[in-house]
This record gives sequence, structure tokens and C-alpha cells, in this order.
Amino acid sequence: MKSRLKSIAENGSLVFQQNNKITQSGKSGRIEEAIKVFNQMSLRNTVTYNSMISAYARNGRISDARDLFGRMPSRNLVSWNTMIAGYLHNDKFDEAFQLFDRMPHKDLFTWTLMITCYTRNGHLEKARNLFNLLPDKKNPACWNALISGYAKHRRLQEARELFDEMPVKDMISWNSMLAGYTQNGEMRLGMKFFGEMTYKDVYSWNLLVDGFIEVGDFDSAWYFFQRIPNPNVVSWVTMLSGFARNGQILEARRLFDRMPDKNVVAWNAMIAAYVQNYQVDEAVRLFKEMLERNAVSWTTVINGYVRVGKLEEAQKLLDSMPYKNVGAQTAMVAGYVQNEMMDEACQIFNQIDPRDVVCWNTMIGGYVSCGKMNEASNLFKQMVQKDIVTWNTMIAGYAQVGQMKRAIKMFEEMKERNLISWNSLISGFTQNGWNVDALRCFVLMRKDGKKPDQSTFASGLASCANIAALQVGKQLHQIVVKIGYAIDLFVSNALITMYAKCGRISSAKRVFSEIFCIDVISWNSLIAGYAFNGYGKEAIELFKDLEAEEVVPDRVTFVGILSACCHAGLIEEGLNLFECMTQKYCIEPLAEHYACMVDLLGRAGRLEEAFQVVRKMNIKTNAGIWGALLRACLIQKNVELARLAAERLYALEPNNTTNYVLLSNMNAEAGRWDEVERVRVSMKESGAEKQPGCSWIEVKNQGLILSVTTDEHIVKETKVAEVEQKQQSWLS
Repeated sequence: MKSRLKSIAENGSLVFQQNNKITQSGKSGRIEEAIKVFNQMSLRNTVTYNSMISAYARNGRISDARDLFGRMPSRNLVSWNTMIAGYLHNDKFDEAFQLFDRMPHKDLFTWTLMITCYTRNGHLEKARNLFNLLPDKKNPACWNALISGYAKHRRLQEARELFDEMPVKDMISWNSMLAGYTQNGEMRLGMKFFGEMTYKDVYSWNLLVDGFIEVGDFDSAWYFFQRIPNPNVVSWVTMLSGFARNGQILEARRLFDRMPDKNVVAWNAMIAAYVQNYQVDEAVRLFKEMLERNAVSWTTVINGYVRVGKLEEAQKLLDSMPYKNVGAQTAMVAGYVQNEMMDEACQIFNQIDPRDVVCWNTMIGGYVSCGKMNEASNLFKQMVQKDIVTWNTMIAGYAQVGQMKRAIKMFEEMKERNLISWNSLISGFTQNGWNVDALRCFVLMRKDGKKPDQSTFASGLASCANIAALQVGKQLHQIVVKIGYAIDLFVSNALITMYAKCGRISSAKRVFSEIFCIDVISWNSLIAGYAFNGYGKEAIELFKDLEAEEVVPDRVTFVGILSACCHAGLIEEGLNLFECMTQKYCIEPLAEHYACMVDLLGRAGRLEEAFQVVRKMNIKTNAGIWGALLRACLIQKNVELARLAAERLYALEPNNTTNYVLLSNMNAEAGRWDEVERVRVSMKESGAEKQPGCSWIEVKNQGLILSVTTDEHIVKETKVAEVEQKQQSWLS
């Protein structure tokens, strides 16, 4: 009997140790180790299964967790709660609720889990309805979950009302409400609430310190940190990370050295601080001193090597890891992706098992950034669990390569869209010249309840600029002012360009003068606006103002100012500015700068000099340069040089009819009818067709797009203000 009891005790002890090992391996990301222990166990109890379900769920293998849950010989309440928590951890909210519905018994933890599930997903009304169904509301746990949900979504008034209604408040209740204020940047209200707290624990102090760090008030953060009665590791790490974020790496290290107790989190925080400040050698030195490392330690240093471009060292460190970790492997994939080394990235990606959504998105994003949409699409199809980032990446990718129909199809297939989804589509339309569709999309986005941001307005205003839709642009400007984005530099620069391209240079100048902090893009936008409208002298004066403000001009600045000189016939000024660009600012001319110089000299009748500029260029010529020379030849009636320029253009743009027409007209004026016929035959043989003209007009403050085909004289119109009434959907 004694030996039997001893055997049972020993078996029980072994099972306990094995269960604990599964739990620890799952928490540390060593899922394969946990599986190995589970498979080797001859005796398993319910705790064993629960531990393994948790390990699977923690490491993104939620389908394996669900399969194991289904195969359990018996389940207890913890089993159901563990599976629901696993779904919650992996953002599987519908599956969590289905399991909740099927549960034979529920405890307070179950209700709290589901309320948390809804609040995390933004379904606050559903969470409140579930809260109202609670059979017993005396325990503060569910109250705290709902308060946290309201606070997280910035509904602080409702959170406070719920807090005030609570029959019994615990420390978590007070800290949940305080976190609502501090994590949303409401530090004045947070300080007031902090003063009302009858009892404060170290977590309360940490929330306050972290809140000040988040709003950039490091003096206040340091002040309260020094007054924490008994700071814990989190207190020290919070302040240390704050110093690091503010670039105060020496202060962070002093704080680290002063810490009475350093756990692995503290070491990782200091290593991350060095990595954030590109001091990777210091990070590595500290990493080597660590007695205990976890997956975060390895991943942080690998990411540090990646940040400074030391991919070989990063790869060696990854190879030396004692276990595989998806985070570390993904960091390596990201490093190769950033350097467009997609074969190497793919090699690491293929070794990852299991892959989480971040890993998939990193690889898909890499193919998208390289314009390899077929490869991105193949991975997208293989991916079982996609998140909204995956879809948005694909939409942006298709837009980037001009495949707008596929981008639209992807957008239509999305179950859930966020602001980035709409912005990706709108900017895609704008970048690909589908300007009216961009404006329609803007209207539909607002009807969908999405609030436009800076990127939305910038794309919308760019579309207005491209088609000179002044009235629509003005309406967007009014919305910008109303919403409060008028002070945003990104939007202001787009407004300058819009007004300038619509011929309202005084409005563009007014927007420019109202910008609080002008950058070089602002200067470039107004200079280009002056150039576009023929104000050459004003553009030169503005350039002088730019120099007086000690702003360093860039290549775009000189494209604008040289273009302004061309349009205004300011020959000497243009030549001097070109010399200024190359000599004073040491800017290597691009094709656009040479095209301006050819145009400038050509307009002045200095064709030979213009041709010499083309011949002596140290970069490859493009259609813009030869086109400028051809137009100059047309003005000066130099047929021979025009023929040379046209031949080069035929090779670069075989389907552009404008080049053929220009040369044909020049020969006709010179009475060289044989040459006229030869050019027309060449045009016919090339298959070039005259493109339909497109004009934008406005009737009674409503934008109309008129697309007129030259041969058939067919007119199509679309009212931007009435897009939702259009018979044929804009998505078709």
C-alpha cells in the first residue's frame, strides 16, 4: 500500500513538473519544446490539456488549440475559459462568443473574458448588453473590464459615470479609471483623479509617470518617479524607456546601473534603448553580459543589427539562437526585405513554423515594395488568417504598380475596412490619374462614416489640382479648416499646389503665409505654382527669400525655379541658377534640370548650345529632354535638328502621336511634303493613335468631367456631387 501511494505521489509530482514545463515553454515562445513534452507524457490530466491549449494559443496556433480542446477526454471550467482566452488572444471574437454560448456553466471569469473580448474589438454596446445580463453585479471584475473598454476607446465620460455607479471599488477600479486618463493624454484630469485616490499602489504611480512620458513632459515624469514610495522594476523600466525615447541614453544607462534588482525585462529595456539610438555595439556588449536571455533579448539585438545594416551579423546571431522564435526570424526577414534581398528573405520565411500574421505581412510587404505583385498575391492566397494590414498592403501594392482594377476588387472583398483602406484606394486613384474616382471615393468614404485624415485630404486636393477642380478644392479646404487640419503641414502644402494649379496664385500665397513652420516642400510648392502660372520674377524673388531664411534648396526647388525662368523667358537668370545649383549647392543635375536648360536655350534661339547641353550630359537622356529640343526646333524652324530629336523620341515613345504631329507640321510649314508623308506613314506603322482630349469645367459650382473623343465626338459627364445617383457604379 505504501509503495503504491509512493508511486502515485511520484507520478503526480512528475505530471506537475511536466505541466509546469509546458506552461513555461509556451510563455517563452518555445512551442516545439512544449509539444515534445506533451507527446512524451504517459500520464496526462486536465491541467495538462489546459496548459497545452494555452501554449498553442499564446504562440498563434489557435487551430491546434481548438483541435486539442475538442479531443479532451474531460473538460472543466478552466478548459472552457482557457479556450475563450486563446480566441481572445488571437482576435477570434466570433469564435469566442460561439464557445461562450455553448458553455454549460459560466463563472465570473467567463463573463469578464467575454466583456473584455467585446471591448477589445470595439463593440462597446455589446459589452454593455452582456454586462447588463450579469446575474450578480457585486464583484468589481466585470465593472473594471467595461471601464477599461470605455477608457481605451476614449469614451472617458461614460467610463467615469460607470466608475461612480460601482457599488464596490477595488484598487483595479481606481487604476483602470486613472489609466483611462493617462493613456489618452488627459494628464490634467489624470492628476486631479490621482489626487482624489484614497490609496495609491505602485501601479498608480507608474501610470502617472508613463502618462507624462507619453505626452513628452519628461520633467514631470522624473519628478513623480523620484517620489514613488517603493518603485518596482516596472517603475525603473518605464522611466528608463522614457529617457531612451527622448534620446537621453546616458541618463537611461545611469538609471539602469542604479536599479536595485534587474530582471530580464530591465536588461531588455536597456538593450532596446541602445538599439533605438543606433548604439548597437553597446547593445551587443550588454547582451553578452546577460545571465538569462529570452526571445525578446535575441530579437532586439537582431533587430539592432538590421537597423544599422549589419545583416551578416544579424544572420549569425539568429543561427546561434538555442531555439527557433518567430519574432527573431521575422526581424531577420524584415532586414532582408528592407534591403530588397527577397531571395534571402524568402529562405528565412520558408524556415518559419508556425508563421504568425506579422511574419506573413512582412514578407508580403517586401514583395509589394519591390513591385512583385504576383509573388505577393501567391502568398496572400496561401495565408489562412489575414488581418486588415494584409488587405491594405495588397491594395496599396496593386495601386503602386497601376493595377487599379485589382486594387478595387481587393477593396470590395474586404469584410472590414479602416481609414488606411480608404486612403490606399484614394491615393492609388490619384497616383494613377483616376482623379474623379479619387473624389468619388472621398465622398463614399465619408458616407461610410470614416473621418478623413491628412493623407485623405492631401490625395483629394492633389486630384483637384490635377484636373483644376477649383470649387471642389475650395470645399475640401473648408472641411480641412472645420476639422482642424489647416495647421497640418502636409495638407497646407497640398492646398498650395491645388490653388496654384487652378490658377489662384494669390490663394496659394495666402496659404503659404499662414503656415506656422514652413519646410522646403512648402517653398517648392509655391515656387512651382509661380512657374506654372508664368510668374518668373516672383519665383526668383521667392527663391531669394528661401535662401535668406537659410533653407537649403533641393533638386525639386531647382526644377521649379528653372521652369519658371523658361516660362518667363528669363534666360540669364536661368543660366545663373543652373550654375548656382551645381556649384554652390553641389546638386547633380537630373534629366528634368537638363530639359529646362534645353528649353531655356531653345526659346532664346540658342539651339546649338541647347544641342551641346544634350550631347555633353553625363546621364541618360529621356523623352523630356528630346521633347524640349524638338519644341525648340519648332520655334526656330530648324528642320534637320528637329528630325534628329524626333527620331530619338520615336525610339523612346513610339506610341506618342504628339512627336509625329510636331515634326509633320514643321515639315509642312517648310513645304517639305515628301517628309510630311513619310512622317505620317511612320506614325501609321508604329500603331500610334491620337489620345482623346480631357477637360474639366465647372457649371454652377458643380464639378463635371468631360471626356471627348476626337473622332467620334462623344461626350460623357459625371457629377461629382451626385456620384451616388450614377447608374453605373464607380467600382465597375
